[in-house]
Amino acid sequence: MSETAQVRSVVVRYAAESDFPRLAELAGQLTYPSTPADVARRMEGMRGSGDHAVFVAENGGGEIVGFAGAFVNRTVEADARVELSGLVVDEAARSQGVGKRLLDRVEEWAREKGCGAVGLRSNVIRERAHAFYERHGYKHLKTQKSFRKEL
Repeated sequence: MSETAQVRSVVVRYAAESDFPRLAELAGQLTYPSTPADVARRMEGMRGSGDHAVFVAENGGGEIVGFAGAFVNRTVEADARVELSGLVVDEAARSQGVGKRLLDRVEEWAREKGCGAVGLRSNVIRERAHAFYERHGYKHLKTQKSFRKEL
């Protein structure tokens, strides 16, 4: 099957509970080791919120080959925008247009939410991901430090 045909056969849809084991595997490929129970707990925290979405890319064979998570970021100091919380495509399905399909869906969702921008954060070591985002119109705005305090 040609790359174009493969991309056309990919369906992007909202994640379902039956997808949780595969989402956990893919999160691991993104270097965030997770179990299906972890994914279920996290997704439960988003249930009922219209400001969170998780999309999966399913190939023609019914296999989940990627996912994208997004949320509306509302702050006092700036207009609401959608933040891409994570995007991963299975190692075996990369460079076949799956990531672009997921990114397009997140951008569509952002417009549905009335947001005029999509932002994201990407680890400085993910040079291939940076090139991907830049190819799709994303601009590098700043470099910053990330802080966290475990509670």
